[in-house]
Amino acid sequence: MVDRTACYEELQEPQKRGQATEAIIQSAFVLRDIPVLVPTYSTEPYDLVVEVGGRFYRIECKTAYRKREGTVAFETVSSQPARDGSDRCGYDGPAAYFAVYDPINDNRYLIPVSESTRDTMELRFRESTTDHRVGIDRAGEYLLDNRLEELRRP
Repeated sequence: MVDRTACYEELQEPQKRGQATEAIIQSAFVLRDIPVLVPTYSTEPYDLVVEVGGRFYRIECKTAYRKREGTVAFETVSSQPARDGSDRCGYDGPAAYFAVYDPINDNRYLIPVSESTRDTMELRFRESTTDHRVGIDRAGEYLLDNRLEELRRP
């Protein structure tokens, strides 16, 4: 069996990891019979548009990484080149959802941008041995199939 985490770590360039994640997310939608539209230019502030229940949603794809034992995290901001260095900006407005691929557990999540935390969002996929819960969301609440079920309701 292929170790997905090792495959991702072997991709030295972050752009390649991002492209792999986008392909995995696209296929997840297609396998669920959801049309996927891809912007012609890479300068758009989102990666995909999906049509669910007759409505269109702009999606930003992200790759999760191990944060601490039992959690994964992803960045909720992008770094844009600016004249005086780089400018970190959020996705509230340009995208409606983060579609997150977790190569550690082979899970796909769909998280409303409006529910995400600033800078980094952490998802717990295993119960904590300590009672540390502040600022960490339960991964199961954002599983792709659960969220799509909600979006399909009228």
